Amino acid sequence: MEFDLIARHFTRATPGAVLGVGDDCALLAPTPGMQLAVSSDMLLEGRHFSPQDSPAGLGHKSLAVNLSDLAAMGATPRWATLS
Repeated sequence: MEFDLIARHFTRATPGAVLGVGDDCALLAPTPGMQLAVSSDMLLEGRHFSPQDSPAGLGHKSLAVNLSDLAAMGATPRWATLS
């Protein structure tokens, strides 16, 4: 179901997007000869973590999930965001 939703709504070609939604990371080309791998995974309470998990543990898991996606694409992590 998730991949059907992505295919229906997010597969349009976008200038600067080398690889869009649907893989471990999106690959963007902000300037010629440069590629930027972007990963953003949502963690849901009750599915990916419990309310009893510590904030530090949740932060660790959130980073680990996204760093794993970057590693799968052969990317070198440079920055992290939290939302």
